[in-house]
Amino acid sequence: MPPLRDPGAHPEAEFPQYAGAYRLEACLGSGGMGVVHLARSASGMQLAVKVVHAPYAADPEFRARFRQEVAAARRVSGAFTAPVVDADPEADRPWMATLYVPGPTLAEQVKRNGPMAPAALRRLTAGLAEALRDIHRAGVIHRDLKPSNVLLTDGGPKVIDFGISRPYDSDLRTETGKLIGSPPYMAPEQFQRPREVGPPADVFALGAVIVHAATGRGPFDSDSPYIVAYQVVHDQPDLGGVPEELAPLVARCLAKDPAERPTPDEVMAALGPPSYEAEAFVPAQRRAVVAAAVPAVPDGERDGSEEDTHVRAAPPVRRRWLPRARLVVAAAVLLLVAGAGAGAYAVWGGGGGDGTETSPRRGSEAEAGGPQAGGAVVPWRTELRTSGSGTPVCAGAGGGGALYCSVAGTGTVRIDPADGRVVWTARSSANGTAHAPIVSGAVVLAGGPDGKLRAFDPVKGTAVRDTSLSAGPGAAFPAGDTLLAVADDGTVAALDGASGASRWKKRLAGHVRPDFALYDGGSGLAYAFEHAPSGASTLVTAVDAGSGRASWQRRLDGVLTPVSTAGAGELVLTAMNENSDTAALVRYAPASGAAARIALPFTLDGPQVVMAGDVAYLLGRGGSLLAVDTGAGGGAGAELWRLETGVGRASAPVLGEGGHLYFSAADGRLLAVDTERGALVGQTRARLSGGKLTYASDLPAPVVAGRMVVGAAPDGSVFAVDGAEPGGW
Repeated sequence: MPPLRDPGAHPEAEFPQYAGAYRLEACLGSGGMGVVHLARSASGMQLAVKVVHAPYAADPEFRARFRQEVAAARRVSGAFTAPVVDADPEADRPWMATLYVPGPTLAEQVKRNGPMAPAALRRLTAGLAEALRDIHRAGVIHRDLKPSNVLLTDGGPKVIDFGISRPYDSDLRTETGKLIGSPPYMAPEQFQRPREVGPPADVFALGAVIVHAATGRGPFDSDSPYIVAYQVVHDQPDLGGVPEELAPLVARCLAKDPAERPTPDEVMAALGPPSYEAEAFVPAQRRAVVAAAVPAVPDGERDGSEEDTHVRAAPPVRRRWLPRARLVVAAAVLLLVAGAGAGAYAVWGGGGGDGTETSPRRGSEAEAGGPQAGGAVVPWRTELRTSGSGTPVCAGAGGGGALYCSVAGTGTVRIDPADGRVVWTARSSANGTAHAPIVSGAVVLAGGPDGKLRAFDPVKGTAVRDTSLSAGPGAAFPAGDTLLAVADDGTVAALDGASGASRWKKRLAGHVRPDFALYDGGSGLAYAFEHAPSGASTLVTAVDAGSGRASWQRRLDGVLTPVSTAGAGELVLTAMNENSDTAALVRYAPASGAAARIALPFTLDGPQVVMAGDVAYLLGRGGSLLAVDTGAGGGAGAELWRLETGVGRASAPVLGEGGHLYFSAADGRLLAVDTERGALVGQTRARLSGGKLTYASDLPAPVVAGRMVVGAAPDGSVFAVDGAEPGGW
């Protein structure tokens, strides 16, 4: 939070006098959205309390943003930020209290004292890189790193103001049609593809902040934000005045292509030890520092968020599974280290005309794949990426007869899942993030060169037609052979997946702008939901995808999201608490109108859910896996088992044959869990891109075809393993 600058009167310094139980003593600063006050806790600890301006408190959209700011700030509270002490985003005047951090902002420091000396710049660069690593590990993208959001303290820089930050998987709709960020410090993709912004955008901002600290101006400078935006996207940065030893690293941070920017860890490695020997920003008495030795962690042990592989302690419920789970995870780590130097894999490509490839070049027979006698699967690997650093995303056709994958910079391919052979390739040089193809009706829909969905013939790979639908996530919701699209005004349009012809178009009664989260092929129902602006309830509507007829509608208490259907047409939803963590499941029976709440034994961060019968498997972003019996009526008996997998960022889980659950990690590992015992029973080696983690806005889930499981990796490949024998991966 900004330092104490003006203890005098301020238009909002006296009213309100309290934020919750905290008496507001003085104004620290004011911005467009609220006022930051100095306050004290009951124990006398100094706090910085942000109170939202009254007009914004009445805006439901802003309240949603403020709730997200509080959730993001809670997630990243640590050594490099101002820790959150308390908050109430539902108050008449929403507020958030953080620990008061004394010290000037970087903007104030440079304005008052001029550009920083080289040694201080190195320390600033290292400190901000360390802070970004911590923020990204928490699964958050800041998106507004700038000099006024950096506090300089004798303990290093602190990053503040998470007002427009978001989790990797956020879909907050306040972005629609609006420019979010501060143009001089925004990455090119924030102007071009705002919904696909990932952690590399923060690294771009880091480079721009360092230029400002070194020169007193930004790398792109103009009085007009529109000209700055053009410069950011098209022009090279002005690095004049940046110390010679730092300029190459800063230039890498400011690369136009997100894949070419270094990670925060790479920034720190490039700086080396001298960055930690520089003087502190704020004059302070030097203190002796004792450095604790930290063992190095091999690259193969890094999980999807660059965190070291670890096992977190679990609460003492169903203890009989916990020692076994810990042993399995520890054994898996040892296997992973041992397998880090596994041999090379064959690369398959192809050649052909008319934009398709049909003649793959086979690699070693060990990778050539295909079923063995007795039905076993021989592993195969196919490299799909021809440029860039994108991770393939795949979808399977019914019956497992075909696999369709898209990868940025290459296009869309059809793969024979029996042996990994590329059947055809529809080329596309479009950059950005690829999204999984949609198999609907008699066509395959994938991103075209203009960023819109294009329909391809599934046999030949030729383009059948273009659509007006965006290829981005959520633009077209597949519901069997129907595509559902929601316009900005809330109108829902249903299109025939094969022909693109309109089936129906209407507004759903009671909804302003619904989302679709689930389709049940057995009943043909698609489930629309919409959270109330207050967060108190969720309107859920079951819609017949083919006709548009509403089967039922119900307003349920809480912030809920449909995730699966259960027996007798019942619906299972996740329920979030005030911190945006999932705290419970709700099972709703439309026939009786009864809603049963199943409290989770602990909260989960952004879990993705898959169900088998009445059992729900919830996999949290940090790798916590929980099995819950939704038919047990709640209480302690609902939990079946829990497992800490050690994965820092996980894909959606999928169920396969033999009682196995599969999911991917961001480093390319494919993991298998025995759903009966709650034990990790196998994992493949990590497959990083050029030895480093590639950030993707969506982490691809595995595809199951019979006993074969297909994963996608950051090295640009897709690979298949025998799902029935995970111990041999």
